[in-house]
Amino acid sequence: MYDYLLTVSYYFVIKGVDIINTKVLFLLVCFMTVSYCYADWQPLKVYSWPININSWEPKEIKREVIKYHSLKTAKKQWKICVSIPHLKDSYWLAVNYALIDQAKHLGIRMRIKQAGGYTELASQRTQIKECMASGADGLILSSVDTDKNNDLVQLYHSQGKLVVDLINWISSKHISARVAVNYFDNGVEIAKYLLKHAKEPSKVLWLPGPKGPGWPAAGNKGFIQELTGSDIEIVHTAWGDTGYRIQSKLIRDALEIFPDIDYIVGTTVSADAAIDIIRQKNQSASIGVLSYYFSSDTFKAIQRDQIIAAATDKQAIQARLSVDIIVRLLEGDDSFTQIAPLVEIVDKKTLNNFISSTSVAPRGFRPVFSVNDWSN
Repeated sequence: MYDYLLTVSYYFVIKGVDIINTKVLFLLVCFMTVSYCYADWQPLKVYSWPININSWEPKEIKREVIKYHSLKTAKKQWKICVSIPHLKDSYWLAVNYALIDQAKHLGIRMRIKQAGGYTELASQRTQIKECMASGADGLILSSVDTDKNNDLVQLYHSQGKLVVDLINWISSKHISARVAVNYFDNGVEIAKYLLKHAKEPSKVLWLPGPKGPGWPAAGNKGFIQELTGSDIEIVHTAWGDTGYRIQSKLIRDALEIFPDIDYIVGTTVSADAAIDIIRQKNQSASIGVLSYYFSSDTFKAIQRDQIIAAATDKQAIQARLSVDIIVRLLEGDDSFTQIAPLVEIVDKKTLNNFISSTSVAPRGFRPVFSVNDWSN
């Protein structure tokens, strides 16, 4: 890509085109990299609903679509702790990138901790306590469990510290704001796609993710509800952590019992594992793979016709929004207490129009754990 940019720059300079300057070159970089530039996602259509809607039950969801414009800068260098479940897959790598990039843009301080997996509640709690004790102004939390960090949220609430719930959904009534797509929508949308494109009747192996956090339960509910009464049968539901080995074992075990599966639908890691397993079994032509959320691996697999389609909750946008929202709250603006981007289905036909920076980190990005870190 850099060679290509140099070639373009050469064309402008050598051919006597004198309009190119730093800003023009910046715009060229944005355009030709399918843009990881700050402005490529703005203005953004988001769902907005009141914070007291502390549920993902569809009957209780009353929301509206609004246009959101990001903050330009923070008024001071706020100290923000972030706790995420892990960095074992490219979904959370995109979150990591977007958190860091937005913190840099706003000029705040940030410290990021990753627990190591959905089984690592104790580790997450220790990391949160240590970071918040260092003088942080607020916490962005992607909890590994729906309920078991509620006491910490309540503690920080009592201390006047802000807590923004990011992506995973936590049941505490003491959060300051929430940036989390309703994973019920992810389940519904990927089920709708399956209903439209699948051969019927069909048998599905469904892997919603780990038990504990709120998003798999919500996704499971939406997926099941949408397929109820159809000719598509969920023959087995396999719950488990989103590590590759665990998902691989779940799929292999299920295929031993249900060898006539038509589709494997699940997490991004489930999809990655499924691709490898069905290739080894020479079943790539007979078993279709879909994911109900998105990662860079999913993106590549759709390009290669290894995954039929995936729903994206635009996790990079959610990460950016969480940084924006906690800064707004710290600076007295409570206009947005619960927002989330709209779920989008991506397949081979829609890939060219998909803004990848909403869901994928730039190629070559490696985890970064702080911006303008503080000493304590």
